[in-house]
Amino acid sequence: MKGIIGKKVGMTSIFSPDGKQTSCTIIEAGPCVVTQVKTKDTDGYSAVQLAFGDKKEKHTTLAEKNHFAKANTPAKKVVKEFRDYSLEKALGETISVDIFTEGETVDVVGTSKGKGFQGVVKRHGFSGVGEQSHGQHDRQRAPGSIGNSSDASRVFKGMRMAGRMGGDRVKVKGLKVVKVFADKNYILVSGSVPGHIGATVIVQK
Repeated sequence: MKGIIGKKVGMTSIFSPDGKQTSCTIIEAGPCVVTQVKTKDTDGYSAVQLAFGDKKEKHTTLAEKNHFAKANTPAKKVVKEFRDYSLEKALGETISVDIFTEGETVDVVGTSKGKGFQGVVKRHGFSGVGEQSHGQHDRQRAPGSIGNSSDASRVFKGMRMAGRMGGDRVKVKGLKVVKVFADKNYILVSGSVPGHIGATVIVQK
């Protein structure tokens, strides 16, 4: 596999020569620095560790400073590991957005927006009580019955109920690389990707 760490910039639309509109997400991908190279001989598996985004020195621990010093790079904010990296990279090398080409498909991993504590209608798509009748005051968005009485005498695990929504790790597969701006480290992918504007995302192939 190959991949890069990036930041979600926002969304836009582009038009093809025949007038077809495509919604796209702008991702500032890289440049990333190779901060560690793992091999099967030394670590038991092969992987490449990439670092992205500058970090203030006062917020960096001494262990992190020494780790980044081996790659001859200042402190970085985000560090991710990519297993079985298809590109041969050495410690301290830089990976930019030009590893992707226009037209290929990629997967984007990010953390979805947090929605807080939500009810069953928003969280699970329940329809609620459709028609009001006697004794149905303010029950349109209520969950209804959640279990049996005497037989089970409990609520089964996995019951869809109200709770925290969002903030999950989400992978969106099969997004098309529409355009690559190598000079600005921007990549345009079709569709939407998880996370808020400025969120960290991983683009991988």
